[in-house]
Amino acid sequence: MPELPEVEVTRLGISPPLVGKILQGAIVREPRLRLAVNSDLEARIAGQQLRQIRRRGKYLLLDLDTGSILIHLGMSGHLRVLPQETPVVKHDHVDLLFSQGICLRFHDPRRFGVLRWLEAADAHPLIAHLGPEPLGPDFSGDYLYAHSRQRQMPVKTFLMDAHQVVGVGNIYANEALFDAGIDPRRPAGRISLDRYRRLAEAVRGVLEAAIRQGGTTLRDFTRPDGKNGYFRLSLAVYGRAGQACNRCGKTLLGIRIGGRATTYCSHCQH
Repeated sequence: MPELPEVEVTRLGISPPLVGKILQGAIVREPRLRLAVNSDLEARIAGQQLRQIRRRGKYLLLDLDTGSILIHLGMSGHLRVLPQETPVVKHDHVDLLFSQGICLRFHDPRRFGVLRWLEAADAHPLIAHLGPEPLGPDFSGDYLYAHSRQRQMPVKTFLMDAHQVVGVGNIYANEALFDAGIDPRRPAGRISLDRYRRLAEAVRGVLEAAIRQGGTTLRDFTRPDGKNGYFRLSLAVYGRAGQACNRCGKTLLGIRIGGRATTYCSHCQH
């Protein structure tokens, strides 16, 4: 599944050619996504200007004059900016048609994605209760420490809870906890303020590095330009259970926490 860096890479890729342009309409070939595409999508968006493209966690928000188009890439979706006459292939479900003959094409083989017109996107249940952005000013070690008190859940589960902090998926939680030297099994409420400050910096660091390198290509995620992300080449622990730790040489251990694959070093993380 595309995680926060992949979604941010997508936002950065599609914004320059689209922001400021006028939407002429939409072509909906398959409305049956995770949430159904609005039956009157074209009527709602035609003639409006795309003011900006924001990201909230793993959601993209295309802000128009009177509302927003909310997009989630699901498990395997991607967005491409293309000439409107580009031939359609299987799983090209929606085209958003813009001025100057271009379109934003939503491709989603598994149909777990979302593309919905909303008049008040920030108040929608999918968005309204999300925690702070890990790259924003409201996220810090002090914030994590304050919100983790008395919590017995593993710190990895706490870090991946979108109500606490949004967009830290499994790959980057593994990597950040390794960078911070924290055992992912430790109860969230038993980690000190200093260690949470290191963890917050590690979260920022791995996410920013992944964005710079174009995201982490796993299974069928590609960037909007069709190229692969390269952060996977820098992964220290995720997907490396049974291999040697890059720091100490000991064998990395693989377990499951909250049903998610977790890899850590028992020597470097405590």
